[in-house]
Amino acid sequence: MINGLLFKQMLESGANNLTNKFPEIDALNVFPVPDGDTGTNMSLTFNAGVKDALSCGSENVCEIAKVLSKGLLMGARGNSGVITSQIFRGLAQGVEGMNEINGFQLANALVNGSRVAYKAVMRPVEGTILTVVREAADYTYAFASQTADVSCEAVMDKMVEEAIESLKRTPELLPVLKEVGVVDSGGAGLVTILQGFASAIKGTVIELSKQQGDSEVAGAALESEEFGYCTEFIVRLDDTARMSFQEHVLRDALANIGNSIVCVQDEDIVKVHVHTLTPGEALNLGQRYGEFVKLKIENMQEQHENIMTNAAKAEKEADKPKAKYALITVAAGEGLAQMFKELRVDYVISGGQTMNPSTEDFVEAIKKVNAENVILLPNNSNIVLAAQQAADVMEDYNVHVIPTKTIPQGLSACIMFNPDVEFDINLAEMNDAITLVKTGQVTYAIKDTTFEGMEIKAGDYMGIKEKDIIISTKDKSEATKKLLDALVDADSEIVTLIYGEGVDEAQAQEIAQYIDDTYGIEVEVNNGQQPVYSFIIGVE
Repeated sequence: MINGLLFKQMLESGANNLTNKFPEIDALNVFPVPDGDTGTNMSLTFNAGVKDALSCGSENVCEIAKVLSKGLLMGARGNSGVITSQIFRGLAQGVEGMNEINGFQLANALVNGSRVAYKAVMRPVEGTILTVVREAADYTYAFASQTADVSCEAVMDKMVEEAIESLKRTPELLPVLKEVGVVDSGGAGLVTILQGFASAIKGTVIELSKQQGDSEVAGAALESEEFGYCTEFIVRLDDTARMSFQEHVLRDALANIGNSIVCVQDEDIVKVHVHTLTPGEALNLGQRYGEFVKLKIENMQEQHENIMTNAAKAEKEADKPKAKYALITVAAGEGLAQMFKELRVDYVISGGQTMNPSTEDFVEAIKKVNAENVILLPNNSNIVLAAQQAADVMEDYNVHVIPTKTIPQGLSACIMFNPDVEFDINLAEMNDAITLVKTGQVTYAIKDTTFEGMEIKAGDYMGIKEKDIIISTKDKSEATKKLLDALVDADSEIVTLIYGEGVDEAQAQEIAQYIDDTYGIEVEVNNGQQPVYSFIIGVE
């Protein structure tokens, strides 16, 4: 039997195992771009829920599971985090009213977790975490049904065994996984949690590794009230380092003190990005290899507070009559935030590719805008589910998500917003608008890989049209121009060119001139100050 004490031990063991291994799970991501990463998002999500569950005073499995479910729901980040929260929401429903659970009840709860997770996703994709949990749970339930007095240990062993087998099959279901030679990262995260559960049932709670313990769980530390520091630097390798430098050595060292790590080498230049509570340590690690060409340290908590509405001001605003409408969007970069504010956006949540906001971030924003009708614009495909989950949670509010998956889509939707028309009309116009804009992005590759037959090298600049990488080259300007050639056609009327960190105005104007000379259409240039993406391009 699993009682409350053992259940808490299982949760702690699963969370610690995931925290120890999240960099390995991040490395399974197919797309070679710097992003929020599956392992990081799952670790932040699961740790948020487990923290609440371990603090729960009850010794009843059902009560602990309920607290866990709520914590996961609010802490969910990225699609993988949202799906994970739904799996354990279903598990909590499966143990409703039970102080302890036996092997068969555990198997039944796992199946229910699978079913709830599938229902939460509009178009489930096979070969993902959904497949792994469904196949493993169904097989385990069949096993438990045919085994008299089946033990919880036997059930969990079978669940882990089948989850591993299902995970191995994911490349056969998703061709892109097969091409890159990896298994599904979300499924790998789930297997890691389940392995932690199985170990605890056998009497061994997996502990945090020293590296993770020293950095206060890399991701989990930054998930708290303290966001830490976004630390970026460029190092020119000295003669000694030029001969011996290895990206993975520096990357592993940085993993001991932070997360959201990007480390790429381009000849004698090394670019580093890390979120850490100890930026000085990150700089010390970098300085070992040569001299700094550029460095920047930003307090993410301060960023968060500056971009988002000041709490005291929000409280004061709450005393006022509710506005008819409020727009809430997600953006990373002061320039992008300002662009949205000029388009009547009421609240900009700091985040995006490298820092996916949680469900709770959206919930807090919804509470603060004090409006009868709230429209959420996530602007990233990995944030849509968290936004939708927030809308579902806020049952007493009229909240709707426009499923914007890119910054240009979000801007186009805002342009079409009209505060003087009815809610349904606005939704229709804004949804139509996002179908009319094409998006391109230029960023750098964080690893060597092959994507749809294209050889990509770490440090290359990639031109990405929607979800397709169309060029990978050492030259940023070439990548941008080739991307534009793929985006602009005879029907195109205007190009919105948003340049980010690492690009100056002269470089942006050069590209603008190329657009004018080549296509003869209108171009609007903006300094978005966004990280990760040298250029974000919208074509309408």
